[in-house]
Amino acid sequence: MRFAIMESVVTPGGHEIDFDRILVEELSALGHTVEFYVPEGHEFKWHYGVPVHHISGTGVSYRGAHGVKKILLSAKREWHRQKWYKAMYEYAKQGAFDAIIFPSATYRYLRALQHNPLQNSMVPVLFLIHGATPNEAERLNEMVKKFDNRPNIRIGVQTFAKNKLHLTAKYLSVYGPPNYIPRDIEYVPHFPADDEILTIGFFGQYRREKNLETFLEAFLSGEYKRRVKLFIQGATQTAEDAADFERIINKYKAHESMEFLHKPLIGIDWQKAIASVDAVAIPYGNDRYLYHTSALISNAMGYQKPIIAADNVNPEILKEYNIGRAFKNNDMEDLRRTLELFINGYGENRSKYASELTRAYNDYSPQNLARNIVSLADETYDNV
Repeated sequence: MRFAIMESVVTPGGHEIDFDRILVEELSALGHTVEFYVPEGHEFKWHYGVPVHHISGTGVSYRGAHGVKKILLSAKREWHRQKWYKAMYEYAKQGAFDAIIFPSATYRYLRALQHNPLQNSMVPVLFLIHGATPNEAERLNEMVKKFDNRPNIRIGVQTFAKNKLHLTAKYLSVYGPPNYIPRDIEYVPHFPADDEILTIGFFGQYRREKNLETFLEAFLSGEYKRRVKLFIQGATQTAEDAADFERIINKYKAHESMEFLHKPLIGIDWQKAIASVDAVAIPYGNDRYLYHTSALISNAMGYQKPIIAADNVNPEILKEYNIGRAFKNNDMEDLRRTLELFINGYGENRSKYASELTRAYNDYSPQNLARNIVSLADETYDNV
């Protein structure tokens, strides 16, 4: 099949870049062709190696916008979305491709579709949605019902929490999210022996409300029977957060068991950083991750790294796969105990972690995502 990816995210982060890479590389590996359609002026942060077509209507970012300005930008974005949809409809009429993919869709994408000829597309239009809470699922069901007589409008929702959600709309499929794997480095999973240093990695966007110092104190207060190291990477978006992170680095950098990196990581730099640790810590939970996917868990499974995670971050994973330990969210004393249990018990659990991570890696492989998308596009309905 010939797939057209309509990518409109103006300032993509590592997650969006990696997801688009999965679509391009894994669909191509299955024998399909992929091309991008993007707003005029769109600049990729990664070269995907496939044709790129620009269509009228610039992308719109809300970064730094508040109040009336944000409202005006929202109106401009919706106006431009209508132009993108109409352009894709015209391309479809000309036979330019066999299916359209919107890779990071939301409820708003479908709301806008009601007022556009793209809803009458003669080729499948796939809206890929990255997780949904129960309230979002209910709203999504109601919106998708509006397209019950348009079988080429198809929705794919990726989540670990399928059994918690009642996604029952007619042309909606639910499947697991993909692992993120090392694509640009030579990599073999490594599970350190008892006489080697065990390195635990903390990654992500640093914000003051995350209270990183509490996590660092929990780590330092543990009693460990083997050599262990904590690697802390943080990216910051505001001057205030950057200053606070630097304060923390200066406060704790004298500890030999800690290493800090204050910079964003994308592409090969991100891959090298994840590959360099032996386990991944996810110490800050949020109830949205009971339903939405933690990108760190998907990276951990893709790189076959055990995890220490808050108990409200994709709990289905640790329930199904013995790949680490969970602790009570916001309970730093339980985190301290869990770190001790994980680190001191790592040697005896090493082989189990290795086999279970292989199982998780295979169950949520990027190839499976590509196959699910092809199935979504290939689905034949009686009333087409």
